[in-house]
Amino acid sequence: MTFHRLYTDILPPDTFTDPFCYEPHPLCLMAVNDLIGRIEKPENTSNTAFLNEARQGKMFGVLVAQKPQPSASGAMPIGYIAAYSGQICGKSNWQGFVPAAFDYLQTGGYFKLHEQEISDINKKVETLETDNHYLQQQQELHLLHREAERTIEEYKNTIRKAKEKRDRLRLQTPTNATDETNMIRESQFMKAELKRMKQRFRAAIAEKETLLKDKEAEIELLKKARKQKSDALQRWLFEHFTMLNAEGERRNLIDIFAEEAGKMPPAGSGECCEPKLLQYAYRHRLHPLCMAMFWYGASPKDEIRHHLHYYPACNGKCKPILSWMLRGLPVAPSATHFATTPNRPTTCAPYTIALSPTNATSVPDIPIVYEDEAIVVINKPAGMLSVPGKACALSVYDLMRMRYPDSNSPLIVHRLDMATSGLLIIAKTKNAHRILQRQFAEHTIRKQYIAVLDGVPDSCRWPSAGIISLPLRPDLADRPRQLVDFEHGKEAVTEYKILRTAGEETRIALFPHTGRTHQLRIHCAHPYGLNCPIKGDNLYGTRSQRLYLHAESMEFIHPVSGRCIKLSAEAEF
Repeated sequence: MTFHRLYTDILPPDTFTDPFCYEPHPLCLMAVNDLIGRIEKPENTSNTAFLNEARQGKMFGVLVAQKPQPSASGAMPIGYIAAYSGQICGKSNWQGFVPAAFDYLQTGGYFKLHEQEISDINKKVETLETDNHYLQQQQELHLLHREAERTIEEYKNTIRKAKEKRDRLRLQTPTNATDETNMIRESQFMKAELKRMKQRFRAAIAEKETLLKDKEAEIELLKKARKQKSDALQRWLFEHFTMLNAEGERRNLIDIFAEEAGKMPPAGSGECCEPKLLQYAYRHRLHPLCMAMFWYGASPKDEIRHHLHYYPACNGKCKPILSWMLRGLPVAPSATHFATTPNRPTTCAPYTIALSPTNATSVPDIPIVYEDEAIVVINKPAGMLSVPGKACALSVYDLMRMRYPDSNSPLIVHRLDMATSGLLIIAKTKNAHRILQRQFAEHTIRKQYIAVLDGVPDSCRWPSAGIISLPLRPDLADRPRQLVDFEHGKEAVTEYKILRTAGEETRIALFPHTGRTHQLRIHCAHPYGLNCPIKGDNLYGTRSQRLYLHAESMEFIHPVSGRCIKLSAEAEF
C-alpha cells in the first residue's frame, strides 16, 4: 500500500509547502512519525537490507494529500505518500514507497543494456591501463626522462666548470696561440657533445613513446567512445523523465532545465524525494496538501545532514524541476531556509529591513563603535546583508553609501553572513580599503566570535580549547551551502575555547585563522568538527529566533596611523 491514511482532526494548510523554504506542517510531523515507525519496524525480514542501507544515511520525504474519492462518511480521506532519494539496495520500488518518476532500472531494459556497454568499456580501459607490460613501458619512459634531465644537467655543470677553468688560466698566465686554440676546441667539442647527448636522449625517448603510442591511442579511443555513449545515455534518460505539473502539463527534464536554468540537467536529476512525490500524486489524482523532507541515519562525510532533521530541496537538481511541477498549485509564501528536528517546535523572528534604499529619510541607525577620517566600525545587526543581494532589503553597503555619498572607496572591506551580527569595518578612502584588505588577505587581523551551540561537544574528542581544521568548498549543486572536502577543499582553520555549558547549550569563543564562507558554522556543525550546530543556524542546524553567532572583538592595524586598534561589541544573547 502506497497511500497511508492519517486519522486526525488537524486541519490542512490553505496552500502547499514551498519546498525551498518551509516549516513542517503538523500533518507532515504526524506522517513522518508514522513513516519512521514503518522504517524501523519492517513487516518482514526481507526489509533488513533496506533498513541497513537506510541507516547509512538517506533522505526521505512525505507528501500529505487528499484522495479524490470520499470515504463512507463522505469526507475526503487524508493520508500521506512517502519517498526516498535515489535507490536503496539498487531498487527504487520498495513496498510502501512511491516508485521512481521514470523507472529505468528494469533488467534487460534500454538503460541497463547500454549501461552494461559502458561498463564493458570501463573494464577494457582498466585492463589496458593496468597491463604489466604497459605499466613497465610507462615506468621505463619516466625513468628515461629523469635520466636525460639528470645527465644533461650534470654535463652542463661540467661545461660551466671547464669554462671557469679556461677563464682563470687566461687571467693567471699569458696564453700562446696553441693554448688558445686548444681551449677553443675544448669549448666547441663540449658544446657539440651536449648537442649529441640531447639528440641521443630524444631518439631513445621517441622510441619508447612509439612503443606506447598504439596502446595509448587505443585507450583514448575507448575513453572517447565511453564518453559519447555515456552522454547519449544520459540524454536518453533525461528525455524519458517526463514530469507533470498541477495543470496536467508534461515536460521532460531537458526542456525543463533549458527553460529554467539554461543548461543540461545534472546527474541524478528527477530522483530526489520531491519530484517523486509530486509525480505520483499527480498521476493518481491526489490533491497535495503539504510536504516535508528529512534525513535518516548516519551523517555523510562531506555535507551536513543530521538524523531526523528536516531540510529544504536542493537548488541544483530540484529547483528547476519543482518550479515546473508546482505550476498551478497554490504555494505558501517563502520563509527562511532551515533544518530542524521532527518533534521540536520552532519559532522565527528574523531581523529584516523593508525600507527603500532611495528613501534617505528612513535610513535606520546602525550602532557605530569607532569612526575617524579613514574608517568606521559598525555593529551590524543580525539579518542584514553586508552587500546588496537579490532581495530589496537594505544592506550595510547601501546604508554606508548614503552616509558617505562622496567617498571614492568601495567601502566594504570584509563581510559577515546576513544572519551573523557584530563588528564590521568600513573603509572611507581607497587607500584605507587597500591596506585593510591586505591585512585580511594576510590573516593578520585577529577576530573573536561568540556563539551558542545547540548541544555540548564530546569532551573525549574535544577538550575545552583547541583547533578545528576542516577544508571547505562550495556545494555546487546546492549553493550557498558549503561542503567538507579533504581532496579539493581549501584550508579552513578555527581556534575555539569553550566558555561555559548550561543544560544542552554551550557558549563558545571562536577565533578564525582563515576566512572561508560559513567556516565557523560548518566547523561547529559537522560530525568531524564539534558536531554541535550553532543555535539558530538555518542551513546546518536548528531554526531559532536568530543565528546565535556574533563577531564580538577585532584587532587590526589602523591604515593611516599605524596604531593597533582593539574594538569590541558585546553579544546581545
